[in-house]
Amino acid sequence: MLYNQILSARSEGKNLLAVLIDPDKVALKNIPVLASKIKQSPATHIFVGGSSFDGQHLDEIIIGLKEELDLPILLFPGNPSQISAKADGILFLMLLSGRNPDYLIEHQVNAVPILEKTGLEIISTGYLLIESGSETAVERVSKTKPLAIDNINYISQTAKAGEHIGNKLIYLEAGSGAQNAVNPKIIQSVSDRISVPLIVGGGIRSKQQIDDAFSAGADLVVIGTAFENDLTFFDHV
Repeated sequence: MLYNQILSARSEGKNLLAVLIDPDKVALKNIPVLASKIKQSPATHIFVGGSSFDGQHLDEIIIGLKEELDLPILLFPGNPSQISAKADGILFLMLLSGRNPDYLIEHQVNAVPILEKTGLEIISTGYLLIESGSETAVERVSKTKPLAIDNINYISQTAKAGEHIGNKLIYLEAGSGAQNAVNPKIIQSVSDRISVPLIVGGGIRSKQQIDDAFSAGADLVVIGTAFENDLTFFDHV
């Protein structure tokens, strides 16, 4: 079970790192090169998904990754069209930072008949978009505003509410291509308040930022745009 593996790593103090692959930006022919770079990285997981991807060729992309890699693949979907039975599991997201009902419950309801036809491990995940200095794709697509960085208590309170609702993971997200990563003080506050594993992603562009996120309490850090723009990213960390 993927979730149990995350819990075990947390209890053993092992840091986890996921490479986020936006299928909108990956050509099937480039998967072998992409996979070879991931093999040379410290990645423990692959996340697949994007804010606006329409789902085309998703199965083929995941099949291609599985042929090259022996890492668990988790879907990180922006909507139900981004569900593939070829993955190992899915982060079943609730956008707790916003009040758009489509992203709090409607997409989830519409995903049920699709999920029932798969064997995916479903992991309930509270998703919090954090202010990052610029408008991100998540903000545009979801039509929700990120949580203000100067209200740390409210952010951690929202995360704890997600845990009380039943979310098994909390995900702090600055957004794809964010100007600024999630502040370590925010990570620390949320980590201190919740008892479930904490994922942090968005705007991370250096080893120092990865280390800072882990030191502040992140259990799993996600690298997306930095790796997407430079496949040699992990050569320097």
